[in-house]
Amino acid sequence: MVSRAYTVAFQGVEARMVEVQCAVTPGLPAFSIVGLPNKAVSEARDRVRTALTSMAIALPSKRITVNLSPADLPKEGSHFDLPIALALLAALDILPGDVTQDVVALGELSLDGTLVPVVGALPAAMAAAQEGRSLLCPAASGAEAAWVGATQVIAAATLGDVVRHYTGQVPLSPAEPGEVSEQAHAKDLREVKGQERAKRALEIAAAGRHHLMLVGTPGSGKSMLAERLPSILPPLSAAEALSTSMIHSLAGLLNEGGISRARPYRDPHHTTSTAAVIGGGRQAKPGEVSLAHNGVLFMDEFPEFGRAVLETLRQPIETGEVMIARANAHVKYPCKFLLIAAANPCKCGYLTDPARACARVPHCGEDYLGRISGPLMDRFDLRVDVPPVSYTDLDLPASGEGSAEVRMRVSAARAVQQARYAAYPAMICNADAEGDVLEQVATPDAEGRDILSRAAERFHLSARGYHRVLRVARTIADLDGSEEVRRPHIAEAVSFRLASLALA
Repeated sequence: MVSRAYTVAFQGVEARMVEVQCAVTPGLPAFSIVGLPNKAVSEARDRVRTALTSMAIALPSKRITVNLSPADLPKEGSHFDLPIALALLAALDILPGDVTQDVVALGELSLDGTLVPVVGALPAAMAAAQEGRSLLCPAASGAEAAWVGATQVIAAATLGDVVRHYTGQVPLSPAEPGEVSEQAHAKDLREVKGQERAKRALEIAAAGRHHLMLVGTPGSGKSMLAERLPSILPPLSAAEALSTSMIHSLAGLLNEGGISRARPYRDPHHTTSTAAVIGGGRQAKPGEVSLAHNGVLFMDEFPEFGRAVLETLRQPIETGEVMIARANAHVKYPCKFLLIAAANPCKCGYLTDPARACARVPHCGEDYLGRISGPLMDRFDLRVDVPPVSYTDLDLPASGEGSAEVRMRVSAARAVQQARYAAYPAMICNADAEGDVLEQVATPDAEGRDILSRAAERFHLSARGYHRVLRVARTIADLDGSEEVRRPHIAEAVSFRLASLALA
C-alpha cells in the first residue's frame, strides 16, 4: 500500500504541488528517495530516520521507497523532510492516511525531531489555499504563512507535536499572522540643503515610478537624496505587500513572520555580480531587481557596474519581470522597481570644476559616461545634474519641505493613478501606461503638443523617449491636480528628458 503526503517545489514565486509517495515493501532493508531530488533532499532519509528514532519509532527491516511526483520536476531544499516523514508515518499506520493527504507540509527536521524554519512558507500557503488543503509548517514559519488567510495553518515545534495533533491527543491551535511593521523613516528630505531641482525630480519619480539618474561631483548629495526617497513614498497596499513578501519569503528576509508595509530599498555595491543583481545562481534565487519589487533600487557609481550587469537591466525595466533561463527550468520573478542611478560626471569626478579637473577633460567624461549604453540611457525618464552645495548653504539651518509634506502630494497623485487604471490590472502607475491608454490619459493640449513635436524633431527623440515624456508630463499634471496635460507640464517633462540626451 502506498501512503501519500503533499508539499511544494518552488519555481520562482510559483509553488508547484509535489506528491510524496511512500511504500514499505518486503526486501532488503533500504531507504531510498527518487524523483529528481538534489543533495539536500537525498539527505532527508538520514534526518528522518534519526528523528523517528528519537521518538522511539523504529523503522521496519523492509525496503522503504519515497517517490516525489512529478518525477521530472527538480526538487531542491530541506523543506521536504517533514512531508517525507508524514508519508512514512502514514505508511507505518502511525498517522491516518486520509489526514496526510489533506495537508501541504514543509519543514526541515533536526536530529532530535525539532522542526527548523524554512524559506517559502508564504507562497506555500498560497498554493495550499488554491488546492483546498491546510498547511503544516514549523512554528517559526507559522506567523508568516498565516498572512494568506485563505487556509488553515498549523505550526508545530516538533515532529512529536505533529503526531499528537493528527492523532487527536493534543490538538494545536491555528497560527496567527505576524505583526505589520510600519517603518519609521529616520532620514527626512528636509535635511537636504539646496538641490531644489533634484528634490523636484525625486518627487516626480516617486509619484509616477519614473526612473531617475543623478549626475554630480563627489559629495554633492546624490546618495543622500536617494536614501530619502523611501520617506516620500506611500506605504505598500495590501496586494503589493503580499506580492513583495512572497519574494522576500523565498529569500529568507521576513523577520519573525511579520510583513512590512514599507517599500523595499535595495542598494547593491557596484562589484555585485550579474546573478546577484538579476537573479540566478545554483537555485535560481531572486536578485536585487526582484527584491526591490514595488520599491526602490539604488545603484550608486552606476558606470562602475559591469557591462553585463547594466545591459541585463534593460529588459526588466521595460517588462517589470525577469526570466531566469536554465537548462532544466525557466524561472520568472516580478520586478517592478523604481531605479535611481547615481554617477560622477567623469573618472576623477570634477569635470565641471576647472580648478580640480584632470588633464583629459572633456574626453574623460565622454569615456566614463560612455560606459552607459544609449539604449539603457533611453530608459531613464529623468536626469538631473546635482551641483556641489556651497559652504554658505551648509551653514544654514534645515529649511524647505520635509518628507511628510511631499509624501502627501505623492500619495494623492498615486491615488489618482490607481483610480485611473482600475480597469487595467497590469497598470498601476503612469510609468506603466502604454498604447491607447497612454494616448487617452496623456494627450497634451495644442501648445503642449507643439512643444513636444518641436523637441522630438530637433533632438531626435526615439518613440520610447516620446512616450516617456508623455508619462512624466502626466505625472506632473497629477501632482499639479490637473485633469489635462498642459503646456507647462510638457515643458518640464521635456526639460528633464533633454538633460538625459546629453549622456545618450
